[in-house]
Amino acid sequence: MNASMIVDQPLAVLGGPRAVDREDEPDLFHWPMVTKEDEDAIVQVLRDGDMSRHAVTRDFEAAWGEYLGTQYNLGTCNGTAALMGAMYGVGLRRGDEMITPSFSYWATALPCLNLGATAVFADIDEQSLNIDPGDIEHRITGRTRAIMVVHTSGYPCDMDAIMAIARKHDLKVIEDNSHAHGARYKGRVTGSIGDVGAMSMMTRKSFSIGEAGMLSTHDRSIWEHATAFGHYARMRDALTDPKLTPFVGMPLGGFKFRMNQWSSAMGLVQLKHYPRRMAEIDRAMTRFWDLLEGLPALRAHRPPRDSGLTKGGWYLPLGIYDPEALGGLPIEKFVEAVEAEGAAVKRTGYPAMHLHPVFTDADVYGDGKPTSVAFADRDTRQGPGSLPVTERMVGRLVGVPYFKLDRPDAIERHAAAYRKVIQQADRLLKVT
Repeated sequence: MNASMIVDQPLAVLGGPRAVDREDEPDLFHWPMVTKEDEDAIVQVLRDGDMSRHAVTRDFEAAWGEYLGTQYNLGTCNGTAALMGAMYGVGLRRGDEMITPSFSYWATALPCLNLGATAVFADIDEQSLNIDPGDIEHRITGRTRAIMVVHTSGYPCDMDAIMAIARKHDLKVIEDNSHAHGARYKGRVTGSIGDVGAMSMMTRKSFSIGEAGMLSTHDRSIWEHATAFGHYARMRDALTDPKLTPFVGMPLGGFKFRMNQWSSAMGLVQLKHYPRRMAEIDRAMTRFWDLLEGLPALRAHRPPRDSGLTKGGWYLPLGIYDPEALGGLPIEKFVEAVEAEGAAVKRTGYPAMHLHPVFTDADVYGDGKPTSVAFADRDTRQGPGSLPVTERMVGRLVGVPYFKLDRPDAIERHAAAYRKVIQQADRLLKVT
């Protein structure tokens, strides 16, 4: 049955036929793509018998730096470690403030509390779901040391505006590039534009090598401080700063952030193929959204054409749902109906961090007050209504199919499932 015929069938949730048979496409969403080349690289690490100091990690760091265009690169055990290393590397310390979006995975902000710093949350832009440059500057105080940005779901932030604010106020910019491997902002690769980039490379990311992370920077001082914080075995060879060299042999942070050698071996192989695989993902996701272009209620989370922005590997692809465009159909009912059609769909996104009790109430270390403000000179906690766009958008996000292969027929069936539900939403309203 072709896509146009699928759309005219009764809704599956009301007893009609499903639009998609997922059993016919087991590899359409499978990730990462692992071949014998990956397996051989990992087995070679095993056979070499040294899984802690293997040169393959340094080789992968060098290859990643060449891909990103950054001189100093540091592999880590996960993205959280990379982000915390970046925070320490830019000089975030006790009593300092870091401006960051509330709409993100917790590792974007939470590690700063372990440094005695405070997260000050800024609102997001409705189109990109990224930190709104217009909501940053009025939050800067004498305690502000850094701005943390997130390229949400691969959509690049407005880096020109953000960097201009940072330079005006002598602040450092950290890019959380965990969603945006290979994304480009006006020709520049994200993760290489700010003072330092930090990213996850865990299993579900678009660049996936198991459980790993990477810190990348043009600034040797940031790299040395991050190394000293969590990579004790590399301090002797890496450190030149006389303020750091006396401490060689023990990590200043008390952490061991070393990258697993199996992951770095896999990373070298995956990186060889990533540009080609990323391009296919981009074709597939663009095809899906083009098929839904112009329909009410579900807006593609993607940069405008000819904007000079690209989404890289499209990690966590999103649709922004407007219930009013379908007569007030609740997002739960929309998702239920699409799911009944057999298409990939889910409610998704992140809880607003500024409203989470870890940031409003938790006294993690027994300081007698919330850890988020334990060393602050003011109460920076932000309650309901303080970030209106963030609070509105967290309930409107739909996770759409994350295609890894560009198969037009299969993609058209998934798009037809969405189109079918949108075009027949009035029937759902009658039973809601």
